[in-house]
Amino acid sequence: MMVRIVDLGPEDVPAYCQCLEEWSPDMPDAGDHKRVWYERMKDRGLRVKLALDESGTVGGMIQYVPVDRSFVDGRDLYVILCIWVHGHKQGRGDFRKRGMGIALLEAAEADARTLGAAGMAAWGMALPVFMRASWFRKRGYIKADAIGFQRLLWKAFREGAQAPRWIREKKKPGRGGDKVAVTAFLNGWCPAMNMTFERAKRAAAELGGGIEFRAVDTFDRATFLEWGISDAVYIDGKPLRTGPPPSYEKVRRAIARKARKPPSVRP
Repeated sequence: MMVRIVDLGPEDVPAYCQCLEEWSPDMPDAGDHKRVWYERMKDRGLRVKLALDESGTVGGMIQYVPVDRSFVDGRDLYVILCIWVHGHKQGRGDFRKRGMGIALLEAAEADARTLGAAGMAAWGMALPVFMRASWFRKRGYIKADAIGFQRLLWKAFREGAQAPRWIREKKKPGRGGDKVAVTAFLNGWCPAMNMTFERAKRAAAELGGGIEFRAVDTFDRATFLEWGISDAVYIDGKPLRTGPPPSYEKVRRAIARKARKPPSVRP
């Protein structure tokens, strides 16, 4: 299949802000955070490329940013936030196994080299799920750092380039005292994370006065570096398990369970 790589144009911004899943019934739960993030980032080094098939249909995307606008500590690098080839039967269809991912990565690397970058970094999972670390290793990336199942990988473009490192969590949010504290960190770049934020916010509001919802805007670089947390939800200081975005019902149950316990016996 012929694959054509193009820069993001105005006509594709709405689909890009929904990760090409504008058909998904879950996407409205992500709110407009990705669009707000895009408007804030488009003049701050954000790069987006799309993969088109022979009919001109967009089947994949890659987005990458300067390292000082990412969750990574490094120098003269670009960081891939995500590379995504649409793989659902719904919507635009399944574009996997057609070379779009490799074409997107190669185009992004060539672009970063042209911009003067010393290398490219990417995050990946050690498990066989989205953004697999093994996929990047097959394309010349090596491990630079790790936290749990998450791997930070990179490829140097020139001699003397320095390997990146994760920016690690520096502090955790505390409990809420008489109320259950729901602390939600939001950067805005990922609709999946934005869904969790919005579902936690909605659940906290519906559960009433026993809940204190605290939003932390980590797009602000100083705020992110203060916490070392980009996107997460904590319930009375305990992280909510995410992975794929938990359903609204699951988020609500987690908050409600904590709210039913007297403050003195909450773990």
